[in-house]
This record gives sequence, C-alpha cells and structure tokens, in this order.
Amino acid sequence: MHLNTVIFDMDGLLIDSEPLWQRAAEEALARHNIRLSDEQYHQTTGLGTRQFVEKFMAPLSPTEQLLSVTENKIVSNVIDMVRDEALPMPGVPEIFELFRSRNFKIGLATSSPFALIRVVTEKLGIQESLAAISSGNELPYGKPHPQVFLNCAEELGASPLHCICFEDSFNGMIAAKAARMTCVVVPAPAQRDHGRWDAADKKLNSLLEFNNDLLNELGNK
Repeated sequence: MHLNTVIFDMDGLLIDSEPLWQRAAEEALARHNIRLSDEQYHQTTGLGTRQFVEKFMAPLSPTEQLLSVTENKIVSNVIDMVRDEALPMPGVPEIFELFRSRNFKIGLATSSPFALIRVVTEKLGIQESLAAISSGNELPYGKPHPQVFLNCAEELGASPLHCICFEDSFNGMIAAKAARMTCVVVPAPAQRDHGRWDAADKKLNSLLEFNNDLLNELGNK
C-alpha cells in the first residue's frame, strides 16, 4: 500500500489536553449535580463537545439553550487552560519532521472547534506544516463516524487508502478504520493494555517510537 498522506488527531495525541477537557467537563456538569467516573469520561474521548453534553445531560431533558450554554462553557474553559497550561506530547517535533522529510501531505482531523485548533497549532508551531485542517465540531456526526477524516483526506487531495492516521482515542481509531485508513494509536497509559486497540494497525507508547522503519512496514502491508 502506497502511503503518501498523514492525518493527525489533536487532543491527547499532539497536546496534553485531555486532563483539561475532563476538568472543564466535570466543573460544568457538577453545576447540574452530574458526576462522572473516570471510566465514563474515558469512554467518550474523541466525541465532540455537543455529543458529550447531550449524552450526560439527557436525564435532565435539557433545553437547547442549556445545552449550548454548557457546551460553550466547557470549550471556553478548555481554551483558556490549554493556552496557559497544556504541554506538547513527546515526539511531536520529531514526527512532523519525519513526514516532512518524506514529502507527505499533512493534515489535522479533530473533534475540537476551530477556536481551540488555532490555539494548539500556534502553541505547537505546526501551522505551516498543515495543508488541511478538518473539525468535526460542526458535523452532524463526530467520531466514531469517519466523516472528519474523509473530509480531511478530500481537502488534501488524497485517497483514504493512501492515508496513515494517528489517534489516541478508541472512538478516533474506529473512525479512522471506518474511513479505510491505516491507523496508529498512542493510547493513554491507563488504557494501553485494553484489547480493543487490536483493531489498530500499530500501537505505540509514544510518538517518539515511530520511525522510518515502522512507516515502511505499514506501507508494505
């Protein structure tokens, strides 16, 4: 299989923002006496914020206005926290340099809104490397639906069959595989041993582990 395009997820893969999303979500839902276990939260990783809010506020039969207010509050708090606190995940500069050296088209496909995407890409200094950015935030269906990845591939002028995707979430992995893309996962340490990651083409502990040999191996599958 000839791979010539790479598409990255963002939160939890390129930037250590998942704990910040969880904190913001917990604070927003606590106002309505809704409390989530860590397991409940991690099952939703990769979902859009609106999907997340609708899922856990459903028992309250919330109005559209309440859903929007809660969603906007979470996103606003995350943007502030990411700007002030978030750190790059290990291996980000190295993996971008690897794909630039191989003349890959590079894209970003995330469930996050464009306001946060701008903050993260500026913080990481990757704006110039990205030929396409796709947000699932305004799509009818977010991950695990494959549309955000398919949109990114289309914008890059690439066949999904020639794309390698990097993800950290289960919902994201399912979306990438549904899009018929090669998928490499970098799960959070607490979830790394789950058998569900077997659907991925490769599982890593860190982006630092990815190299030319692995890329060639995946391209030869």
